Amino acid sequence: MNGSAEETANGSAPKKRGRPARTSTAQGPGARDRILTAARAEFAERGYDRASIRAIAKGASVDPALVHHYFGTKEQVFAAAVEVAFAPALSASDTLLAGGPDGVGERLARFILGMYENPATRDPLLAIVRSAVTNETAATVLRNLVTSKLMIRIASELDVPDPELRSELATAQIVGTVLLRYVIKAEPLASADVEKVIVMVAPAVQRHLTGEG
Repeated sequence: MNGSAEETANGSAPKKRGRPARTSTAQGPGARDRILTAARAEFAERGYDRASIRAIAKGASVDPALVHHYFGTKEQVFAAAVEVAFAPALSASDTLLAGGPDGVGERLARFILGMYENPATRDPLLAIVRSAVTNETAATVLRNLVTSKLMIRIASELDVPDPELRSELATAQIVGTVLLRYVIKAEPLASADVEKVIVMVAPAVQRHLTGEG
């Protein structure tokens, strides 16, 4: 029999499993960034349930195997995309705490709602909330990120009793406002001036975090 046993009937070598080949379109940090960008777009357009690794790979112009190589499962891709979308909030925790406990509720409410008011950050953040409402896996990812990496850190730094409970109550106040205003679009909240909303929400967030209204 002519040719190697490793060759297929048409003479080409079979594909090997494992780490994908590094090509001009799939190398290093550039490919990883493209995958995250494509993932945010895919989750924003289709939601968590309908999004797929194959579609994300197509949007990033890479092989699906490379998506798995960098991130693993769809849940892990979603978690990475969520963390990137929330990066400004996560990096701003020190700033939010800089003024001490006084006014932290207003600073937090203003910052988070401001992210949803900003057209540049609104769509990926809304995609995250919509996915969390309809899928438990997405909800768990969002809950773990917001609660453990942002809210509980803030509550802990304030040196208050029951920081985890306080952080979750504050999260519920803000996420509930986001859900009703930007996703469900319940009136009159959806069309109310954002400054008015902040002024009304901030005391509840403050009370949850510090026990002070």
